[in-house]
Amino acid sequence: MTLLLKNATLLTMTTQGILHDHGLVIEGNHIVALGPSQQLVQQYPSAEVIDVEGGVVMPGGICAHTHFYGAYARGMSIPGIPPKDFPEILARLWWPLDKALDAETIRYSALVCLVDAIKHGTTCLIDHHASPNHIKGSLDIIADAVDSAGLRAVLCYEVSDRDGIEKAQAGIAENVRFIESAKHRERIAATFGLHASLTLSEKTLTDCVEAARALDVGFHIHVAEHEADQYDSLYRYGQRVVHRLEAAGILGEKTIVAHAVHCDAWELEVLRDTGTWVTHQPRSNMNNAVGAAPIDTMLRGGIKVCLGNDGFSNNMWAEWKAAYLLHKVVNRDPRCANGADIAKMATEHNALLAQTFFPNERLGVLAEGALADVIVVDYYPYTPLTNDNWAWHILFGFESSMVRTTIVDGRVLMHNRQVLVLDERQVMAEALKLAPSLWARYQTLAQ
Repeated sequence: MTLLLKNATLLTMTTQGILHDHGLVIEGNHIVALGPSQQLVQQYPSAEVIDVEGGVVMPGGICAHTHFYGAYARGMSIPGIPPKDFPEILARLWWPLDKALDAETIRYSALVCLVDAIKHGTTCLIDHHASPNHIKGSLDIIADAVDSAGLRAVLCYEVSDRDGIEKAQAGIAENVRFIESAKHRERIAATFGLHASLTLSEKTLTDCVEAARALDVGFHIHVAEHEADQYDSLYRYGQRVVHRLEAAGILGEKTIVAHAVHCDAWELEVLRDTGTWVTHQPRSNMNNAVGAAPIDTMLRGGIKVCLGNDGFSNNMWAEWKAAYLLHKVVNRDPRCANGADIAKMATEHNALLAQTFFPNERLGVLAEGALADVIVVDYYPYTPLTNDNWAWHILFGFESSMVRTTIVDGRVLMHNRQVLVLDERQVMAEALKLAPSLWARYQTLAQ
């Protein structure tokens, strides 16, 4: 099928910049042409046409770090007095919740997030999963959900010693198994998941590195989200977290480090020199009161900083806006977190990260030969939209409600705000049915 999107403002994310009154043509799962709308209409007379009516067409959003499994935390109460810090949030919210998951709640926690992603125009997600009481096959459950939604994703299982050696080894086995099986899925890729230094022994780290060596993959791990990660590493191993991970063989050009809020200058130097990817999740960092990563310093030093959401909604423009504002107030300096830098993290860097998992494809741009992961946005600016100011139009003008159409791999997943690939109401209704029993299991585990 040939699909033509006409009468659009193309936000190409390439050196072509913004193209007004243009269109693009999709054949199969790739973009095959860009050009003036009337010219394309004449060249492709039999194409199926979507009239964008002057709105914006741009690459779909990419989320560099998320947790589908946290979906059931929405509206859930934590028993007892409120947690006073992030270690208590882990112990009293996330770790009992992930233990409460079974096959069906794993599936529906993924599905509700995927519906959310389609509606918000987020077309590729890098997920980090944990379900200690249902490890084997858990990544297949999520991958099947992603396939049914038509989205693109990178999956892994979170290896941790916090539930004992047997489950740590089961997590390693799940990563190894899925990394091999994911090679047969078109829109799914895999990496090797690790929780964080503070829940990983030397033996488990070594076992993970050994298991991953023959697979030619990197790792996806939380680093220094809170000072507790550093305190633990210094006390038990005499090293700061990044140096410990470097010595173990964890870091590198295929590895994602989430957060890095409490890394010192020497650790940042190691992250840069090893080519390790760093993801920033400002809404989560604010919610957990863990601080703000020094993203200006990281970017200035050449670290590849990306943008994730850590399980918050898949409205990535909200993450742009949070990042833009957080660092200004933390540093009391309106020059921090320049809009162009936020845009670079969320578009260029996120796209390059995604391409490491889909190495034979071009993602995150509107260009001939690029994958057709495209969204239509009902944005009609009342000030000029230019190559110099588009980032600020997104920061101050774009809203998630403006996403009209979401296309992944050339397939229309949502059009005119109607999700076409999943029954949204059915997904939400089934998820709701499962919530009370999951919450009851959580309450028992959290006591």
